[in-house]
Amino acid sequence: MSAIEQMRANVGKLLKGIDRYQFNPAFFQTTVTAQILLKALTNLPHTDFTLCKCMIDQTHQEERPIQQILSLGDLLETCHFQDFWRNLEENSELIDGITSFEDSVRKFICHVVGITYQTIEKWLLAEMLGDLTDAQLQVWMSKYGWTEAEPEKIFICNQEESIKPKNIVEKIDFDSVASIMASSQ
Repeated sequence: MSAIEQMRANVGKLLKGIDRYQFNPAFFQTTVTAQILLKALTNLPHTDFTLCKCMIDQTHQEERPIQQILSLGDLLETCHFQDFWRNLEENSELIDGITSFEDSVRKFICHVVGITYQTIEKWLLAEMLGDLTDAQLQVWMSKYGWTEAEPEKIFICNQEESIKPKNIVEKIDFDSVASIMASSQ
């Protein structure tokens, strides 16, 4: 039996029965866990990062690369975007091998900006997106349909126009209420 067939048989056996739901702390690998956490960060605002974080026990959360990534995640989730970029620059080796990590984070930041602001200062938006140049900022603005309405002010959207009203349809007819009205007099 070849090594690949042996691995397939082992994985197949693990996926059957109750063992498929148990963690194997003996097989914990810090580098693999760090890569998974970083990939989960690229999928914000979805809950992947939180789910991954909850699967790591406290002792492993205090290990160096994992602790740094968890700190980066907290900065993003609490919208401390400028601090996030500063910390990422100091620990740039963390994202080696993660393709388009920064663009995925910028996409999340644009999502937050889009649901939070109607207008924003141009310098602040550039800083929140990682100190982008004017040309880079224009690319992100055009991607989300944001315009420079006034000099140095970016128009995101009119939040009142983006509110979606909900039509409530009452299914009570007069005959069903008539008896209640008559008894209340």
